[in-house]
Amino acid sequence: MNANIILLIFIIYFLVLLFISNLTTKKSRFTDFFNANRSSPWYLVAFGMIGTSLSGVTFISVPGEVGSTNFSYFQVVLGYLVGYFIIAKVLLPLYYKHNLISIYTYLDDRFGFYSYKAGAFFFLLSRTIGASFRLFLVAGVLQIAIFNQLGLPYFFSVLLTILLIWIYTFKGGIKTIVWTDALQTLFMLSAVIITIFIITNKMNISLYESYIMIKESSYSKIFYFDWKAGNDFFKQFISGAFIAIVMTGLDQDMMQKNLTCKNLGDAQKNIFWFCVILVIANLLFLSLGALLYLYSESINFQIPSSTDDLYPLLALNELGFLTSVIFILGIIAAAYSSADSALTSLTTSFCIDFLDIDKRKNKRQIRLLVHIGFSFLLFVVILIFNEINDESVINSIFKAAGYTYGPLLGLFSFGIFTKYQIKDKFVFLICMVSPVISYLVNVYSEELLFGYKFGFEILLLNGFITFMGLYLIKK
Repeated sequence: MNANIILLIFIIYFLVLLFISNLTTKKSRFTDFFNANRSSPWYLVAFGMIGTSLSGVTFISVPGEVGSTNFSYFQVVLGYLVGYFIIAKVLLPLYYKHNLISIYTYLDDRFGFYSYKAGAFFFLLSRTIGASFRLFLVAGVLQIAIFNQLGLPYFFSVLLTILLIWIYTFKGGIKTIVWTDALQTLFMLSAVIITIFIITNKMNISLYESYIMIKESSYSKIFYFDWKAGNDFFKQFISGAFIAIVMTGLDQDMMQKNLTCKNLGDAQKNIFWFCVILVIANLLFLSLGALLYLYSESINFQIPSSTDDLYPLLALNELGFLTSVIFILGIIAAAYSSADSALTSLTTSFCIDFLDIDKRKNKRQIRLLVHIGFSFLLFVVILIFNEINDESVINSIFKAAGYTYGPLLGLFSFGIFTKYQIKDKFVFLICMVSPVISYLVNVYSEELLFGYKFGFEILLLNGFITFMGLYLIKK
């Protein structure tokens, strides 16, 4: 596509976001940045959370992965449903009972100062790396599509990307995010649906015929039963449940949206409908992936070595101008719906968990400085990723960030399911050691455990090690 056209799409897209930001920040109070005055419509939160949970990584990677893993990812999605049920029935009642803004203040009430700071720290670490990774992927796409053709350096595209996010979030915070994420989820899912229609039109088949074609292909296989393999059903189902609990229920970014609902009943209703939409959305992504491979076979298109490149290459080069436009819109929406809420939640957590902002003067100035600080931090981390310029290393860093959710799982589980008090000053050490042990077990599992290979369930082991470590330091 012509760089000027993509740039025009980019500008119009952000003008719409700025318009929404302006509408949502009229007469807003200081606390609205953190909790939206507990007045968000539950259905809007449910829909907007889809964009945050899927992100730009899912938008590109899930369709591409179908070529090697078929529909096995859906086993994880089924596990999510169990996790979200636990969030709705256990965690949300806990958060609403304590009237929390930052969910990590629960750890302060339950265990003490160091547990509280450890939980908040691990969230800040994992979210900073995760948000930077997702923005790094999108900045690379925009650099190739727009800024290389305009002769602008990479750091400019990164700076512009983060600056635009900062502009439409710095005032309204989560109050704005609830609305912009809903819009961005609409763009992302529309991109997938329209691409599916265009592919079926190119292949001269109906939607029903495409369903039959996918069903009869090898790509549609969902269930795998091999206890040694990483994609075993029980491993992925159980892992999916705990991934949902940790990366939604114990994550300030995701829970902050839920806690903007008027009451617990609305928040639980939001989780239920979020599950319904999430299942449909993932089936759409997997179906798109199967169609991309089937279409590639029909036109003898060379499958790229990196499956992440399949959807972008076909959308931008083979499927026509309209597909190119909606793909650009979709990838921007998928990335920014994750990154904008991450920036807001990082600001919220740091202000409340580390600065205790309610007790300070010049609250607005402090919040503004923290918001700028995290924007700058994301900018620096993305540039570091670009300098590393090694996909395997960057992916390893991203996966390593996932290990930091294990201590959160252990801390909250120990707090909710036991009545023990602990020697609080040792908690940070436990939380540092647990991910290291989990990583080493994961690396050497096949040698140590008779060929057993960990998948996502390494998170469960990580949480269990933290839990046992906390038991050892109980009073």
